Amino acid sequence: MKIQRRVLATAMVAAGLLGHGLAMADGTIKIGLLATFEGPFTVLGEDGLRGAMVAIGEFNGKAGGKTIEIVRGSSDASPDSALKAARKLVEQDKVTVLVGPLSGDEGLAIKDYAKTQPKVTFINGTSAAADTTLRNPAPNFFRYSTDGAQWMAGLGTYAYQVKKYKTAAVVAEDYSFPYTQVFGFMAEFCKAGGKVPSKAWVPIGTKDYASVIAAIPDNVDAIYVALGGADAVNFLSQYQRAGGKAPLIGGSITVDQTVLTAKGKLRDVLIGTPSAGPIADTNDTPAWNSFVAAYKKQAGAFPSPSLFAHGYYVDMKATILGLNAVNGDTSDGGAKLRGALSKLSFDTPTGKVSLDSNRNAIADIYLTEVVSGADGNLVNKLIKVVPQVNQTLGIPVKDFLALGVVGRDNPSCK
Repeated sequence: MKIQRRVLATAMVAAGLLGHGLAMADGTIKIGLLATFEGPFTVLGEDGLRGAMVAIGEFNGKAGGKTIEIVRGSSDASPDSALKAARKLVEQDKVTVLVGPLSGDEGLAIKDYAKTQPKVTFINGTSAAADTTLRNPAPNFFRYSTDGAQWMAGLGTYAYQVKKYKTAAVVAEDYSFPYTQVFGFMAEFCKAGGKVPSKAWVPIGTKDYASVIAAIPDNVDAIYVALGGADAVNFLSQYQRAGGKAPLIGGSITVDQTVLTAKGKLRDVLIGTPSAGPIADTNDTPAWNSFVAAYKKQAGAFPSPSLFAHGYYVDMKATILGLNAVNGDTSDGGAKLRGALSKLSFDTPTGKVSLDSNRNAIADIYLTEVVSGADGNLVNKLIKVVPQVNQTLGIPVKDFLALGVVGRDNPSCK
């Protein structure tokens, strides 16, 4: 916890938010920030915080003419912990705007909680389960950071047609976000002709993957892995030590900087791994380079921003733009703020972002492949930009909903 507090304090100093800044004459505005500062996804939450602070610094620590005061809520990626933290932020700390959470099941829980707090405005962090916004959305919950199925745009086709993988086993965590990622990957992979003969679903926090590795079919062309944080590091390290030979296809968080920077020989199994997601480390646009430069000023920054830093940056920037549009006034229960957020369209380090009718982002997605960079660090090399991907992956909404709720067994292609 001392490390986490030091990261927060350093980031707030960088954004000009500590000291006399909170007592300025034009007042303050509280923004709750909910992320995983505990458990196996701690490193993810800490980088999400860095991204949020970059956005705050970009606006000189102000929103709607008021100085931003961040009130932090900590979870461990479980729905119960996220709800507990959100309730404290809303009901005790009295925030009227909350940014977060980070993980999939947390997002589903916060969506339902948002429905009980109609005067509070909720803006996502990086939670990427599809049904956070796709089915029965909360009118006061906004996601500018896209969902996990959108992040897979282009990957299934690339794996089948370019990498020539005809069969793939799945190893993924057993909750809503990996279900969404697997759905997005298989939607293209199966349509192209690919087969998925086995899926292994593991609890968050799994440490021993011996039985999972042993059960992977010997004759698959590749393994699609959707594990994050310590789970990804444990699996990849053990797969390498077990002499695993099948190449990998990466879920977005499996090849994120929070994993690529891990020490050890796991890097040997990651090089050449195709993936897709909201960012690409070798993106060379001025907007991305400017974001990277600002991000690297944050204490403890990775060689390149993680998707969690990017997601919290985008959602915090949207929050500030919305507050600017209403001069920081949420005295009407946030109605004007939500009206402004619904119409918001803006440029990010990775392209234009706008919202659909369910308040879910439409944005560019990046097809990538892991390579060793010039400095020896692993990076995701940009292969292709898939422009302006919507939540139904270009499929008419009615037809997409008819595909059913994502889960362990949906989709299925033998």
